[in-house]
Amino acid sequence: MNKFAPLAIIFAAILWGIDGIILRPALYTLPVALVVFIESTIVTIYLSPILLKNKNVVKKLELMDWLAFGGVALFGGALGIMGITKALFYVNYVNLSIVILIQKLQPVFALTLAALLLKERLPGKFFFWATLAIIGAYIMTFGFHFPSINSDNKTLAAALYALLAAFSFGFSTVLSKRALRNVSFELGTYIRYLISSILMLLLVIVFSEYTAFSEITSNQMLIFLLIAFTTGGPAIFLYYYGLKNVTASSSTILELAFPLTAIILEYLIHGKMLSLVQWVGVILLIFSITKVSGFSYNNRN
Repeated sequence: MNKFAPLAIIFAAILWGIDGIILRPALYTLPVALVVFIESTIVTIYLSPILLKNKNVVKKLELMDWLAFGGVALFGGALGIMGITKALFYVNYVNLSIVILIQKLQPVFALTLAALLLKERLPGKFFFWATLAIIGAYIMTFGFHFPSINSDNKTLAAALYALLAAFSFGFSTVLSKRALRNVSFELGTYIRYLISSILMLLLVIVFSEYTAFSEITSNQMLIFLLIAFTTGGPAIFLYYYGLKNVTASSSTILELAFPLTAIILEYLIHGKMLSLVQWVGVILLIFSITKVSGFSYNNRN
């Protein structure tokens, strides 16, 4: 195993934690679709040399390849990022480390969808651990209480947006198995960002969010650039580099640097710490997810 591969995944996960707690919440005054459009477009522009280098490969892609990439862009590049961005915009209402931890439910959705759509078999134990992971996420978010179902419950809203992101990223993972069949991960990353930019441009135009361009401050523009050149494209490249050289189960454990970074930064920057009951949920969620992701690795062998 490449000795740098685990470090690459850990570093990528730390960057995502910084993104969620420090960078992305600073954009909360802007429309979500506009935020994702600008971020995706910046990454698409500076990754353009990848397209020039692989133009012959692109010409050979078939309709099913483009449809698969369209699905990846829709769920992973548009709905997923919009969901997690919207959830993280509740910076004044919610402990953001909770939002990031909820995203760790992604393997549950990915494996369930793979079983439904790709007919991959899952052992009975998967459903046991998946259920415990969901219970852990609930306890971590709401404790042992029932959430108040109303439009003013920011914690509930943030949790639902985080769940949408987890589902979307999980679905994107399943679709990526088909999308990356005939391309390298570098070209696949570029195509995903390119199509995402086009989709987000359409949303920005349809909902007239382009009018908010004038509201972007110089500080927010700096945040966009920081995200695009650190926690955006480069973090994905680091993650994929590491993932090619470690097992899926090992990667899942290494990725726990993501929520761990978020919890530490949330305490240091915002002074928010999880309660004892919430920590019970965190432990249950993380332990269950490591078990769930183990099934992912075993199914590939």
